[in-house]
Amino acid sequence: MAQRASTAGRSPLSDITIVFLIIICAVILFIQNKLPVVIVAMAVPFALYMTGVLSLQEVFAGFGDPVIIFIATLFIVSGGLEAAGITAWVGQKLIQWSGTGNRFRLISFTILIVAALTAMISVNGAVAALLPVVVVMAIRTGTKTSQLLMPLAFGAHCGSMLTMSGTNISVIVNDALADATGGQTFSYFEFAWVGVPMVLGGIAIIYLFGEKLLPHTQGPSLPGDFSRHASTLSEQYLLDGRFFRLKLREESPLIGTHARTLDLGGYPSLRIVRLKDADGAPMTEDQPLLPGQSLIVAGPAEAIAALATDKGLALIGAAKTEDEEIAEGTPISEAFFNRASGLAEVIIPPRSRLAGTMAFPGMTAGDGELVVLAHHRGGEALPPGAHKLAAGDTMLVQGSWAALDSHLADPAVLVVDSPAVVRKQAVPMGLGAKAAIIILLAMVAMLAFNLVQPAIAGLIAATAVILTGLLKVEEAYRAINWTTVILVGAMMPLSTAMFQTGAAQLLADKLILLLGDAGPTALLAGLFVISAILGQVISNTATALIVIPIAVLAAKSMGLNVTPVLMSVNVACAAAFLTPIATPVNLMVMGPGGYKFTDYWKLGSVMMLMFFIVSVFWVPVVWPF
Repeated sequence: MAQRASTAGRSPLSDITIVFLIIICAVILFIQNKLPVVIVAMAVPFALYMTGVLSLQEVFAGFGDPVIIFIATLFIVSGGLEAAGITAWVGQKLIQWSGTGNRFRLISFTILIVAALTAMISVNGAVAALLPVVVVMAIRTGTKTSQLLMPLAFGAHCGSMLTMSGTNISVIVNDALADATGGQTFSYFEFAWVGVPMVLGGIAIIYLFGEKLLPHTQGPSLPGDFSRHASTLSEQYLLDGRFFRLKLREESPLIGTHARTLDLGGYPSLRIVRLKDADGAPMTEDQPLLPGQSLIVAGPAEAIAALATDKGLALIGAAKTEDEEIAEGTPISEAFFNRASGLAEVIIPPRSRLAGTMAFPGMTAGDGELVVLAHHRGGEALPPGAHKLAAGDTMLVQGSWAALDSHLADPAVLVVDSPAVVRKQAVPMGLGAKAAIIILLAMVAMLAFNLVQPAIAGLIAATAVILTGLLKVEEAYRAINWTTVILVGAMMPLSTAMFQTGAAQLLADKLILLLGDAGPTALLAGLFVISAILGQVISNTATALIVIPIAVLAAKSMGLNVTPVLMSVNVACAAAFLTPIATPVNLMVMGPGGYKFTDYWKLGSVMMLMFFIVSVFWVPVVWPF
C-alpha cells in the first residue's frame, strides 16, 4: 500500500497551511502565465505528495476518475461531428438565416446556434467550429468582426449551461453532488433551467448594449474562408470548359461494361480523367458501369457533346447550350469537390525529390488514388503535354478525402490549404453525417434517461465514432484537448486535500461566520464573488475544483440543501467574461476581433451581472434550499 511521506510532528493545522500555500502559489503561477498551465497543474499533486499531505494513490486518483473519461470522450464525439461536416452544415445555416445584415437577426442566430452547438459538443469545440463562419458572415454583411466575435464567445458560455455536456464544470459539479448526497445527480437537461434564461438574457444584453460597449474594430488576423474553395480553385485553374462530367443514363449502352474496355477511338481528342460513383466517390477502371455513375472527361466541348449523344450520357458541367436536355449547367467543381472527394493545391518545395520528374494534367499519383488536374508555373498554366517539375511549381490534385489526407502528408510537396481543414468548413453533411447524428442522439438519450453512467455513455459514443470511421484512432487522440484533461485530473487531488486536511471546512466556517447571519442568499452571493474573481485569472475548471469543497461544507454546516449551492457555483464559474485569459474561447476571438485586454470588462461586467442574478436569485427558485 502506498504510504504518505512522514507527517510525524506536524499538527493538522500545518497540513492546512501547506494546502493554502500550494493554492496561493498555483494561483500566482496561473496569473503570471509564464509556465504552461499543464506544468502548474501537475506541480500541485506533486507538491501535495512531497509535503506528505496526500498518499501516492490519492495524488493520482484524479486521473482514474470517471469524470476524466467522460470529458475525454466528449472531445472525441465533438471531433467526429466536425469531421462529418455537421458543424460546417450548422455554419452554412447560420449564414443563410442571419446573413441579411439585420443586427438583431445576426446576434440572435449567432448566439442561439453557438449555444445549441455548445450544449452538444462543449464551449471550445463550438467556438472553434463557428469562428471562421462568423468572420465570413461579418465580412459579407459589412459588420465589424469585433461586434460579433465576443458575442460568439459569451453566447457559448451561456449555452454551456443548457446540458450536462456543455462544459466540464457541469460534469464536475454533477460528480460533486453525487458524492455529497450519496448518489443524487442532476439530469442531463436539468441544467437548462438556468441555461435557457441565460441564453435569452445574453441575446437581450448583447443586442441592447453590445453596439456601444464593444469596439468597432477588425482583427488583423482573420481565419481563412473556405466556403467558396472549390469554385475559387476552379476559376484559378480554369477547370470549367476543360473538364466535363458525363452521367450514365438508364438507357446508356455503356451500362454493364468497364471503363478499361471503353473505346474512345472515335473521339481522339477526349481523355477519361476520373470515374465517380453515384455518391461522387472515385472508382477504379475494373468496376462495372451503372446508372447514376459519372465519367469525368477532358477535351473540347463539341467532342464531349457528341460522346454524350452517342453513348446515352447526361452532360453535366458545361455551359448552357441549345440542347438544354443534356447541358444542365452544373459547375464541374461539384464533380471534383463533394462529400466523397476533394481538391488540393500543392507546391513543389526546394530540394523536393519530385523536382525533375515528369508531370502532366490527367496523370495519376499516389498509387492511382490521386489525379493531377492542372500544372502551373509562375502562376500560369504550362502548355499541353508533359513537363519536368521544378521548385515553385503548383499542381491541382483531386482524389478522395482519405487519399488527400494520406498522400499529401509526403514532405515532397507543400499543401497550400490542409484538406482536413477545408473539408470541415466547406463540406456540410459529409459521408459520415448520418452516423455522427445517430451517435450523438444515442449518447444524449443515454444521458438524458440515465440509462448508464456518463462515463460509459461517453465511451460507447467515442468507440462508435472510431468504429464507424468518422475518426481514426490517431485522429481521436488529436481531438482530445489533453491540456483540459490533465488540468482536471491534476487539480482533483487539491479538492481531496482540502477536504481531508480541514482546509475547506476552515474556509466554510469563515464564510459562514461572515455571511451566515445574512442567510443562504448571502452565502450564494459570497460564493459567486469568490468564484467569479478566481475565474477571471485562472481556469474556471481549476476555480470549480477549489470552490466546490468549500461550498459543500458551507451548505452542510448551515443545514442547507447542497443542490442549489452547487448549481449556483456552476453558474458562477461559467461567468468568465472580464479578461481574455479567463477561458480559451475568450482568447480565441481576441485576434480575429481586434480586441484589447480592456475591451472585455465593458460588456463582460453586464453579462456577469446577469449571471449573478441567475446564480443567486433564480437558482433557489428552481432548487429550493
